[in-house]
Amino acid sequence: MAARRLLGYGTSAGAAVGAAAWGIVQMGMPEPALPGEPWADASVSAPSRREQLRKLRGNEEFDVLIIGGGATGAGAAVDAATRGLRTALIEGEDFGSGTSSRSTKLVHGGVRYLEKAVFQLSYGQLKLVFEALHERKNLLRNAPHLARPLPIATPCYHGWEVPYYWAGMKAYDLVAGTSGLTMSGFRTAAESLAVFPTLAAVRETDGASLKGTIVYRDGQFDDARLNVALACTATHAGAVAANYVKVTSLVKDVRTGRVVGVRAKDVVDGGREFEVRAKVVLNCTGPFTDGVRKMSDGSRMDIMTPAGGAHLTLPKHFAPESEGLIVPKTKDGRVVFMLPWLGGVIAGTTDALAPVTLRPRASADEVDFILDSIAPYLSVPATRADVTSVWSGIRPLAADPTQSGTENVSRDHLVVDEGDGMVTVTGGKWTTYRLMAEHAVDAAIRAADKVLLEQERRTVKESMASRAGKCRTTDVAVVGAHGYSPDLHVRLLSKSSKSAKSSEPAPELEDAAVMSHLAKSYGDRAPAIVELARSDPRGLARRIAGPNQPVIAAEVLHAARAEYCQTTCDFVARRTRLAFLDVEAARVAVPEVNKLLAKELGWGSRRAARELKDANALLDTFTC
Repeated sequence: MAARRLLGYGTSAGAAVGAAAWGIVQMGMPEPALPGEPWADASVSAPSRREQLRKLRGNEEFDVLIIGGGATGAGAAVDAATRGLRTALIEGEDFGSGTSSRSTKLVHGGVRYLEKAVFQLSYGQLKLVFEALHERKNLLRNAPHLARPLPIATPCYHGWEVPYYWAGMKAYDLVAGTSGLTMSGFRTAAESLAVFPTLAAVRETDGASLKGTIVYRDGQFDDARLNVALACTATHAGAVAANYVKVTSLVKDVRTGRVVGVRAKDVVDGGREFEVRAKVVLNCTGPFTDGVRKMSDGSRMDIMTPAGGAHLTLPKHFAPESEGLIVPKTKDGRVVFMLPWLGGVIAGTTDALAPVTLRPRASADEVDFILDSIAPYLSVPATRADVTSVWSGIRPLAADPTQSGTENVSRDHLVVDEGDGMVTVTGGKWTTYRLMAEHAVDAAIRAADKVLLEQERRTVKESMASRAGKCRTTDVAVVGAHGYSPDLHVRLLSKSSKSAKSSEPAPELEDAAVMSHLAKSYGDRAPAIVELARSDPRGLARRIAGPNQPVIAAEVLHAARAEYCQTTCDFVARRTRLAFLDVEAARVAVPEVNKLLAKELGWGSRRAARELKDANALLDTFTC
């Protein structure tokens, strides 16, 4: 049986406390400039998917082959490639098509986990919070266009709740130490209602009046777009990465029985199966972790527990644009968030055992649970009629599958050297993806060198560890980050206004909402999209999802040319977030997206019809 070890990297709680005072001093200080990378030049494009497939089909043996292109897999590809390792990444669906695009969109340490650490006297939970808060700072710095701090209010309707939650949030600040954001604080009821006018002044369930709110800061991000940015960053760094390349079987050395690669197939364009070989295979397949492990040894016990989490989207008027709300305890002891996000308001999540499927779907009971949980805290409760989208994701929890529930399962990650040439990483959460990737690549290097040094009798100088540089992803910014600044949308507007005087008018290119959307979605790649739209204002500057969504046609071409967008579903769900924000707006966009991609990617009529049907089938899963 493969040895299993929960990696205990990290710093002790004592170090967190010791760093707290300096952390408070540092809060609010400007971040240093991002280190330069080859992809900091916005004019440099990532290698095409065709070129990536050609390399995968070649005879090169890679150092590391990563299966799974979600947050951890794409993060591991960036890590390995920036260490100088020959890296390949294959994803059977789209980058981020599973759990990694279906999160709560928070970059956080986890206030709930801190509470458990205190009441359960759990060092493991405390360590998880400390590591996550440190990684929160890394993520906010390395993807500034896709992630930003967000104030979150904790409402207090009983007098005792004010000191209780105040102390809890101060502990959260303390654990963050030098990685902290703005300090938490108390607002009176009047101040709270002025900032959050839809907050209930009197809670209907018990008649309690609002005493105030404790406001703390966490991070928020666009999960799918960060996942795509990581995949693109990996290819810029030298990795060979391709989506829609499905593993059909593992390749083993007939003499030793070790996994030395995979057989795979391009499910987009078809063709024969081909082999991809590597010194070590890294399994980063999230909810499908155990299925891949059992491809090598069917007798292996499961190490992953799938937990479903449902969310719903409401119109933007249910919350202020710049502040969220946390319901600290629901009727079953969970927490529920209500957060402004990309012009909508998302609420969730649930937490229950779930079957593993490519397209999970939220149930009516889950939607009702979320609506019922937030209703007492709103002056005008949301109803089913207000919901514009619902979705569910499957969290891969590294835990004992014999446990009856998932709410008490740790969100720490597990790295397993399977002992057969494969290393598996599972568990964790989006916020700690970079740390998970670092630990996974470290383990992969050790697994490869164990064979080189012990079985093949190679010298230390020939080891992978001797060739690999140290992990440096704490300071590796993703594609789009280097030329981004908070005023980028203003600069885009100014340039568009000047250009409009000498070219065909395009109202969308002088629309602040469109420019803000482009800047926050693409960072320093946004100017290229604006120029593309300006080249054909009537065709490419048009809004394609109705007047309330700022998505324009030029984004479709950019996604196909620069972001490995291969299907209509890719665009409406992951290159933009239309499916998650407003299903009906996404349906409006689908025919135009399909038409543009068909022309750009050379689809025939049958492929175009199939894509149209599949996109609408996907959107059906965002309804309830």
